[in-house]
Amino acid sequence: MNVREAIESRRSIKKFNGQPVTKEQVVEIVQAGTWAPNHGTREPWRLVGAAGGKMDRIVDAIKEVAFPKWREMSGEELDVALAKFRLPGAVLFVVVPEDARQKERLEDFGAVSAMIQNMQLAAWEMGIGSCWKTPPFIDHPKFRSTLGIKPGERIISMLQLGHFDEAPKAKERKPAEEIVTFFE
Repeated sequence: MNVREAIESRRSIKKFNGQPVTKEQVVEIVQAGTWAPNHGTREPWRLVGAAGGKMDRIVDAIKEVAFPKWREMSGEELDVALAKFRLPGAVLFVVVPEDARQKERLEDFGAVSAMIQNMQLAAWEMGIGSCWKTPPFIDHPKFRSTLGIKPGERIISMLQLGHFDEAPKAKERKPAEEIVTFFE
């Protein structure tokens, strides 16, 4: 698969099949992500993740903050609610410093976004799907504490990784001619 094929064929996967993603695969995906362009090679990122059997710890942390009344839910209700967090084979929370300087903060956000795209493309090439999510619970103080997020840091993404049975169809994109204006 060449770069253009990876870019055009990659899809956000939301229906994972529950097959595990190994810690080694996650490390390989993250390594590809580190090649993202970043101003001054600041590498303004760190990641907190889980793979395989360790996914239960993340799901328990999510359950506590995303479903505060989980104890009142039936077992079936809770299983349905948590399935979207249990079925991916791995998850990465991408963390960036909240630089007080606006220029650096924007550069860091751009660099981390490029890193996430690199990881999605690397995963896709390996036959692993991904979905970049920003659920509200990533800012919950208890969740941040569970993940070891420090003051002055922000979780930018919950990147789910996993195997899937079917990729969604491509959605129409605007032609380049509609979004670029050339000076004449």
